Formats: sequence, structure tokens, C-alpha cells
Amino acid sequence: EVQLVESGGGLVQPGGSLRLSCAASGFIFKRYAMSWVRQAPGKGLEWVSSVTDEGGNTAYEDSAEGRFTISRDNAKNTLYLQMDMLKPEDTAVYFCAAKYYSGTYSRADAMDYWGKGTLVTVSS
Repeated sequence: EVQLVESGGGLVQPGGSLRLSCAASGFIFKRYAMSWVRQAPGKGLEWVSSVTDEGGNTAYEDSAEGRFTISRDNAKNTLYLQMDMLKPEDTAVYFCAAKYYSGTYSRADAMDYWGKGTLVTVSS
């Protein structure tokens, strides 16, 4: 059974930091491009960041560039998202997603596997 389990969400003040993790199982993690996708209250899915299967290349949505860092540990089958300088507009449910793809997959749709998400709330 394929599982993607996110953790690390919570309430943080503007300007603060959080580190999200996504533990993967049930598929060959190192062969999949991995992404973080978020959904703000009342809005649609928004692609945030992606990393290639071996971790050599990354991509970020414009508002995340310079504040967020995506990484992966293929030995631990785990994906990470370090989020710094958080803003209220970063408030959303953050989903981990996998796609069998060569390169960085910079879209929020057509993923092969999805996690259930972790809520990030940025508020004072």
C-alpha cells in the first residue's frame, strides 16, 4: 500500500519557521519526482516546490523562492520542506505528492500519489 504521511504543520507567527516532513512507503521513492502542493482556505491547489528523483534539481513557485527549501533523503524515503520567513498568506494545507517523472514536475495536477496533508497556520 502506497503511503505519504506529512507531519510538522502547526501554528506559527509571521516571520517564523516550520519544517515539514513526508514519510513515503509502498513505492520506489528514489524513482519519483516529489512535490509540495498547498491549498489555502477556500482556494484551489497551488504547486509550491518540486525536487527531482535523485535530488539534484529543485524548483519553486515565485512566492516560495528564497524562503522555502525542498530536500529529500532517499535513504530514509523522506521529503522535507523547510519554510522560513512565513507569511499569513502561506496559511494552507500542505500536501506531499509523487510523480513518476524525469525532471522537476512544476504542476499541481496529475500526480501519481498524494498524502493527506498537514495544516500550516501563520498568524499572530
